[in-house]
Amino acid sequence: MTFELPQFLPAIPEMFLLGMICFILVVDVFLPDTHRLVTYWLSLPTVAGTALLTVLVAQQGSLLTFGGMFVNDAMGNVLKLFTYLVVAMVFIYSRDYLRDRSLFKGEYYILGLTALLGMMIMISAHNMLVVYLGLELNSLSLYAMVALDRESPVASEAAMKYFVLGAIASGVLLYGMSLLYGATGTLDITGLGMHIAADPTANIGTLFALGFVIVGLCFKLGAVPFHMWLPDVYEGSATSVTLFVGTGPKIASFALFMRLLVEGLGGLHAQWQPILIAISVLSMAIGSIVAIAQTNFKRLLAYSTIGHVGFILLGILSGTSGGYQAAMFYTLTYVITATAGFGLILLLARKGFESERLDDFKGLNERSPWFAAMMLAVMFSMAGVPPFVGFFAKLYVLRAVIDAGLTWLAVTAVVFSIISAFYYLRIVKLMYFDRAPANARQVQAEFDMRWLISGNGLAILLLGVLPGPLLALCARVIGY
Repeated sequence: MTFELPQFLPAIPEMFLLGMICFILVVDVFLPDTHRLVTYWLSLPTVAGTALLTVLVAQQGSLLTFGGMFVNDAMGNVLKLFTYLVVAMVFIYSRDYLRDRSLFKGEYYILGLTALLGMMIMISAHNMLVVYLGLELNSLSLYAMVALDRESPVASEAAMKYFVLGAIASGVLLYGMSLLYGATGTLDITGLGMHIAADPTANIGTLFALGFVIVGLCFKLGAVPFHMWLPDVYEGSATSVTLFVGTGPKIASFALFMRLLVEGLGGLHAQWQPILIAISVLSMAIGSIVAIAQTNFKRLLAYSTIGHVGFILLGILSGTSGGYQAAMFYTLTYVITATAGFGLILLLARKGFESERLDDFKGLNERSPWFAAMMLAVMFSMAGVPPFVGFFAKLYVLRAVIDAGLTWLAVTAVVFSIISAFYYLRIVKLMYFDRAPANARQVQAEFDMRWLISGNGLAILLLGVLPGPLLALCARVIGY
């Protein structure tokens, strides 16, 4: 037997990022606290360089390397590029917030880059072992980020809950993968799909494995009934960490669904579709109804996320190429919208004031009409109000569900979407129709953050007015 040297070119972005993480880690050790900005300025070019390399190594079709364990394809490259964009925006949004709370440490950026590496591995994984490797690399980094504020007992509690429940979910997913290996004799995702397609009559072992895999995947995405960690982690974490946890990892989780459930277990669509229907309906119901009672904005956005996850699952469970395209479009546009929402919370926060409660947004239009308009765009998009992009994201998903013959499910989704509009419109009411508190201050932020959040908010409108290019991109890269 001879060892065949793998082709390293498709994995150059991951290798570059890993090398830069090691370099930044060493540099940060020798930096005094007064020069911690160096770590920040090294992190942004690292993300930009990784994005450039991803574009340079992109090619037509799919390329497998490392014994078929790593895939470079169009869908993965697009998902990675959006992940880079979101992570870079998160780093910029978080800078002043971390500095005001004495949390401006190298650990935040190093852990963020390490979590990004885990997301990239998850997106390009073509083997169940590599899926688990990327998942754990991402998860362990996020656990540490949640506990970044060592002086906060609430953050420590949130990190502990996240760690314990996340470890259980990872174990469940790993057990499901082991059952799949025992049933099919392969860890390769394409090989798994071919084995199941050749024998469509699933045995009891394969069905058990399918259940465990769905549980693990739904936990990472935050779907009901595996959502219990999401509100506590969102509320307990520093807002800059909540911003990170609530955006980029959602793209990687979508990629896992596509790799494992669609490509690997697509032959069992008739078995996993009813499961996802139940999970989707429960997610939309819990996300729409429980959020009404929330007074903490971050906790409200957590339940909002759960509801949006239900819509993403609608596209996946349809089992059609159009449904997968709609789910990808929904995921990308939701992450862009959520980034703007959490970014505006960071913008309004200041030293000694977190801007986490709904009442903190009272009279925002009096203090800053422009950023009140940006938050209005975020809320209207999440509610699905035209012409913002959230409307078209919901529309394409519902159309895919109707085309799959599940009209009743589309009607159910519309009902829950109308219910959820209540708490989104409540934010708008507080900003425009309530008086600002007596101790309210004018919005103050650095020049770059103001422009970036403005661009983020305008992108929500632009993608709503012109959704065609992004939708066409999703259609072009989805090869299922």
